[in-house]
Amino acid sequence: MLLARYQKDLIEAGCDEAGRGCLAGPVFAAAVILPHNFKHKLLNDSKLIAEEARYDLRAEIEEKAIAHAVAWCDNVEIDEINILNASFLAMHRAIDKLLCIPQYLIIDGNRFTQYRDTPHACIVKGDSKYFSIAAASILAKTYRDDYMKQIALEHPEYEWHSNKGYPTISHRKIVLNLGHTPYHRKTFRVTAPELVDL
Repeated sequence: MLLARYQKDLIEAGCDEAGRGCLAGPVFAAAVILPHNFKHKLLNDSKLIAEEARYDLRAEIEEKAIAHAVAWCDNVEIDEINILNASFLAMHRAIDKLLCIPQYLIIDGNRFTQYRDTPHACIVKGDSKYFSIAAASILAKTYRDDYMKQIALEHPEYEWHSNKGYPTISHRKIVLNLGHTPYHRKTFRVTAPELVDL
């Protein structure tokens, strides 16, 4: 069972990102402040939840959260400042958009750039330990998936409706054959995939 809080005294927001390892599209981040006594038996790391269930959870999170926000850095920004810094910047942008100001941040992962003077804790696999980080992972993942499905209509040949920009074997083959689109991250090296037919 996930935990509701990392600390008990301050207003706490959980933060997570989605799309860090992708070849195309933005990195999305979310920040979520949940009620103090929030519990949910199905909420967990978005990677462990089926797509339909993620969208059901998104609606419930948005209804029950004290505050929530989603933001992103696009592929051009990623190429300019690198994916790690872009992930942190996307989180900062999400925190900026919260209607309730958090007094403490819990971040999925082991690194983070300080947000103003707000104290924070980095938690490895935090999206499977704390509800607010898991909720942030659900929002970041579903909103990014929506974005990738939208731009897939412009470039259906890259199969973003299914691979969401991740470096699957077929996506790497397509990039090597057709080249980059305006949505691809130019600084991400595309290696020749294993010899598997499309």
